[in-house]
Amino acid sequence: MTLVLLPTTLDEDPTLPDGVRTLRYRVDGPFPDEALDADVLVTWGNGRRNLRDAATRLTRVRWVQSLAAGPDTVLEAGFGPDVVVTSGRGLHDGPVAEHTLALVLACARRLPDLVRAQQEHRWAGELGGIQQLRPDEFRTLAGARVLVWGFGSIAGRLAPLLTALGAHVTGVATRSGERHGHPVVAGHDVGAVLPGTDLLVNLLPATATTRHTVDAAVLAQLPPHAWVVNVGRGATLDEGALLDAVRAGRLAGAALDVFETEPLPADSPLWSEPRILISPHAAGGRPLGAGALIAENVAAFVEGRPLRNLVER
Repeated sequence: MTLVLLPTTLDEDPTLPDGVRTLRYRVDGPFPDEALDADVLVTWGNGRRNLRDAATRLTRVRWVQSLAAGPDTVLEAGFGPDVVVTSGRGLHDGPVAEHTLALVLACARRLPDLVRAQQEHRWAGELGGIQQLRPDEFRTLAGARVLVWGFGSIAGRLAPLLTALGAHVTGVATRSGERHGHPVVAGHDVGAVLPGTDLLVNLLPATATTRHTVDAAVLAQLPPHAWVVNVGRGATLDEGALLDAVRAGRLAGAALDVFETEPLPADSPLWSEPRILISPHAAGGRPLGAGALIAENVAAFVEGRPLRNLVER
């Protein structure tokens, strides 16, 4: 009988094939002894210590199904090379695209400035009334040149929302071409499009090759009126370089949902920078369709068929 471990953070009870037994476990502590015979581990919201415990003690596990779009914490946990890993790619496309759009519009319409003015009981006349559109400001998506770095399934959901509001979207990926109906440039050619970018949206996953992809050199090629929105992974952005650029006026501002250290430490200077908007890794907290993905993949696992969202290791 196949034993599947399901986290208590998963609200759904997937319908699994006959002969499959499930056991619920907590993601914030060690695994109980009755879980040690598990064949399959489903993860969602697991801490690094919990995953290391799984990699060490769940010696019979042959497959880990992460419900995160980027399974970097699972890959770092130390599971053996014979353990198959699948991701939650596709489950977060809608929620992440929605949150990204909210951050983008907050930047364009200066919502953080408006909130601060409200807290001060100050009528921010400079942000209301008659407003002139200037080419050296990002104040609207109409005609804005948006560069989305990491042009996968989330970008496929986000790009139509941006274009519906008038933006011109270009993607950045490993290879150039066209995806989701939009032009895509290769990462090594990104320098050709950065100077003409009004908004850079970072959707990159955390891998060995993406650390600090958006670094000081990249930020220096953006025009001073550009904004940066990061909803990928914190490790892909050099936070110190970003903060320096914003403080020096070489970059207009940023909205960050992910950070190199999470939770973001209370003494981080990012908190007090008025041109940086912070949200607490809130974009992808709802894996829509997780139960269906688990059911599909467990059935495939039992029958020896290929699994969906296989991660290359």
